[in-house]
Amino acid sequence: MPNINRNFIIKFSIFLTIILQSINCQADNNKLILADSLFNAKSYKEAYNLYTDILQNDEAYSPAMLLKMAYITEGMGNYEDASLYLSKYYDHNPSPKVISKIKSLTDQPDLKGYTVSDSAQFFKILTDYQQPITGTLALLLVVSLIFIFVKKKTHQPKYLIPSAILILLVFMSNNFLVAPQSGIIKESPTIIMGQPTAAGKFIEKVNPGHRVIIKSSEDMWYKIDWEGQDAYVKKNAVSKL
Repeated sequence: MPNINRNFIIKFSIFLTIILQSINCQADNNKLILADSLFNAKSYKEAYNLYTDILQNDEAYSPAMLLKMAYITEGMGNYEDASLYLSKYYDHNPSPKVISKIKSLTDQPDLKGYTVSDSAQFFKILTDYQQPITGTLALLLVVSLIFIFVKKKTHQPKYLIPSAILILLVFMSNNFLVAPQSGIIKESPTIIMGQPTAAGKFIEKVNPGHRVIIKSSEDMWYKIDWEGQDAYVKKNAVSKL
């Protein structure tokens, strides 16, 4: 009887996880398919509204979707949003062609913040799949705890070690596997300061298009990483990616 209960709980947990993921994916896919069909029919405004809904409300997107959003907004003359979507696309496809396009949209010959190291790219992949990774580890943890309970081996350390490791991995995945918040400068010109005050040290005056890592928020300022040093810009000068 304990084996039957254990097998049932494990199978039910896996089944429930798959069903919930399938429902969410199906909803997102239906919206994306409809939006793509509108885009192909050149109903760009309607397609853009659906793409925006998927991006903002479902917090989902694909690289191809971002390119289409950039195409639509460029056609509308909204170069700021077009640069924003291309910059977000650059996270998945760090191509020199993308940088060249953003340069042409922003009329900037020298853009900063677009160099992506191999380690940063690998971490970005992990953060993109943070929820599935955490969910898988949590499911394995549940299975491990059920195994311990059914086998009644709680007093033998060798049976507790896998569960302890999984607890640690779940905690780390849920709390530390988070991509740093990045943004793109949108105001022309934008003043970069050394302190979060207009009376602080002046660092540089820049135009739109530069990518920055947002470290924290302080009142009306973002604390950013600028060429390896801490700096500050006003929030209204930056669009989060």
